[in-house]
Amino acid sequence: MLSQDLARYVDLHQSLGFKFRTQRLLLRNFVAFAERAGDTWVHASRALEWAAQAPSPPQRHNRIATLRRFALALHAEDPRHEVPAADVFGRAWFQRCAPHLYSPQQIAALIQAASQLAPPGSIRPVTYATLFALLSATGLRISEALALKIEDLTADGLLIRATKFRKDRLVPLHATTRCALERYLRRRSRVASTSTAVFISVKGTALCYPTVVTVFLGLVRSIGLRAGPGQRGPRIHDLRHTFAVRSLERCAGDAAAVRRHATALSTYLGHTHVSDTYWYLQATPRLMGQIAEAAETLLHRGEPS
Repeated sequence: MLSQDLARYVDLHQSLGFKFRTQRLLLRNFVAFAERAGDTWVHASRALEWAAQAPSPPQRHNRIATLRRFALALHAEDPRHEVPAADVFGRAWFQRCAPHLYSPQQIAALIQAASQLAPPGSIRPVTYATLFALLSATGLRISEALALKIEDLTADGLLIRATKFRKDRLVPLHATTRCALERYLRRRSRVASTSTAVFISVKGTALCYPTVVTVFLGLVRSIGLRAGPGQRGPRIHDLRHTFAVRSLERCAGDAAAVRRHATALSTYLGHTHVSDTYWYLQATPRLMGQIAEAAETLLHRGEPS
């Protein structure tokens, strides 16, 4: 019964335009946990037992918050569904995870580790090496990369369809990036597959997000960039942060040039407002040096800032 309730709940949210990916995965995990115990309704005690298994306080709070919304919807239909307390793991707080800015050497190590994945000689190591290289070279969201179809590689660049903000955009590619993608697609064409997805598994099916995250975590641990489960460390999304920051670092010029570059970068990343792009930027020694140099120039010229 809980499985059917979850299916209706997910269908409702997706029909309203929400991707509902992370919530669906979490709730599916809870439903499997509850049904193994023989539950047909949401029980608060079971909810707390499940949420407590998360490896960190923020994840435990996220689990209970996601499950509470599900339980509230079911309770409105049937009061036998219990709603767990909102503050059982303390009050919610928001703390931005400081993004990890990958060095060129770390990106190279990640791609090299991906290229050595088993089984050797299969499409799997080529797929993951190309995927992580593409994320590093373009700043695409992982969801955008996994949604790419073969026909989306056009003469003008990558066509990114129905992005986070329900818009299509064209992402121009550097010649080296295009050559690498075309080389991968030639290798991919030798794999029996009915999928039109660019990135496929050994079985010829499109890669799914949870599998990619699992592989990524294993790789960054293998090259010493992240500790064990439950420990913070570099994320896939940090490749997008790195792209944005390194792009700005290479923008030499006056304030007007920087403003133009920031606007272009915002469009390239697929942001609705340039203020959204600022979230991806952070101070680095190189940027601080450029700011100090610009400030000194203004001071010596006596110009207003």
